[in-house]
Amino acid sequence: MTAGWEFQTAAAEETQVIAERLGGMLQAGDLLILSGGLGAGKTTFTQGLGRGLGVRSGIISPTFVLVRIHPNLPDGPRPGGPDLVHVDAYRLGSSGEVDDIDLENTLDSAVTVVEWGAGLAEHLAESRLEVELVRAVGAAHAGLEDGAEARLLRVTAVGPRWGGVDLSGLPCAADPASSDTEPMD
Repeated sequence: MTAGWEFQTAAAEETQVIAERLGGMLQAGDLLILSGGLGAGKTTFTQGLGRGLGVRSGIISPTFVLVRIHPNLPDGPRPGGPDLVHVDAYRLGSSGEVDDIDLENTLDSAVTVVEWGAGLAEHLAESRLEVELVRAVGAAHAGLEDGAEARLLRVTAVGPRWGGVDLSGLPCAADPASSDTEPMD
C-alpha cells in the first residue's frame, strides 16, 4: 500500500515546520528515507523532524561519521519518546554496506532517518516514508517560484504502518505553504 503528498515551501523554516509536525506523529520503529540533490534540504528537514520528536538539538549531517544518534530529551516536548538515528548513506554503495552499520540494533526503538537512502535502505522496514526534496532552480521548477530556499517535498507512505494515515494536514491553514498541498496520484 502506498500513498503520497506534495508540499511546496518557500523557506527553510517552512520545510522545518512540516518536518516538525511529522516528527510529532512518528513513533519508535518508523523509517524515513530522504532523497534529493546536494543542498536540497535533507538535513534541514531532519532538524525540524528532531524538534518534533523532542530530541537533543544540534542535528548536523553525519556525512563523515555515517550515523549520529540524537537522544530523546526527558524535559522536551515528548518525554519518553523515541531517539532519532540519523544516517548519511551518500558514501555507501550497496544495501549490504547499510547493513554493516548495524541499524538493526536501533530500528525498533528509534526513528531512523537515512539521507541518500533511496535504493539502499528500503529493505530495512516493510513500512516507511520516502521523502524527496526538490530544490527550485531557474525561473520556475516543479511549480515553485525561483528562490534559494524554495522546495517541493514529495512524501510517499509505504506499507501497513501508514495505511489510512493522511499527511495532508502537515502544513496548517496559517502556513503559506498550506494552499500548495496536493495529494499525489
